Amino acid sequence: MPVLLLVAVLIVVAVSVGSWLQFTERQMIDTVHTVGSGAADRVDVEATVQHVDAAARELVLRVRVTPRGALGEEEGTAPVADLSLQTSAATLSDLAFKAHERLTTKDVQVAITGGSISDYPFDTYETDVEFWAQLGGKQVPVRLMFSNNDTLFSISATPTPNPEEAVLGLGLSRSGSLFVFAVLMMVVMWALAGSVLIATWYLTTRSEGLVWPALAWMAATLFALSAFRNTAPGTPPIGCVLDWFAFLWAETIIALCLIVVVITSVRTALRRDNAHRT
Repeated sequence: MPVLLLVAVLIVVAVSVGSWLQFTERQMIDTVHTVGSGAADRVDVEATVQHVDAAARELVLRVRVTPRGALGEEEGTAPVADLSLQTSAATLSDLAFKAHERLTTKDVQVAITGGSISDYPFDTYETDVEFWAQLGGKQVPVRLMFSNNDTLFSISATPTPNPEEAVLGLGLSRSGSLFVFAVLMMVVMWALAGSVLIATWYLTTRSEGLVWPALAWMAATLFALSAFRNTAPGTPPIGCVLDWFAFLWAETIIALCLIVVVITSVRTALRRDNAHRT
């Protein structure tokens, strides 16, 4: 009963901590950062990160534009004049909309700088998102509402006050759940390597000969570890921190242990055969 009670308490604590972490991460994803003008006649820009591609060093930003007040017609679904939305240097394209035509949601690519994907899962990046608008050739106020839909990245936004433009400095890092999962993967890799190492010590010191189930388990662990590594979220490249901290060393240890066990077991089996013949 004391053991069962302890296990139950540990389960409750683990679930409670997990629920708190999930709720905190969900709150960060649901957060909308607002910056820019609050004038009645303005252009609202809803920008949402859809995907961050660390390998390509860019993120995809889904942009929805709504002219408010005297700048729009049909409840903000169309501008009263030609609308041009200028962006920052990090954004790979500007946006333009014709007068009196229905506005559509568009995706734009934004370059990210700093950091390297080889630092996975500790890699961090930065960029900026900036919008200013011209309606009929005249600059008009802009309000930016920024949010993040990529669950693999946590994004912090720092606003820059400007009455006519909407500017946000972004800091990107791996999400808490991804970071925990990657660290857990490294722990599991070292645990498997340690298990194989202990089994190798047992088999070689006890002169058990060719124990085929043990050899099969070691070989399966060697190849299963590669498949396990490829399940890392975010598709990290070979040579990242995850590999140098755990995967490559675990694979090396398991492979060497398998070779040692085979050689030692074969030698033991040959000695037994020679003993039986004599």
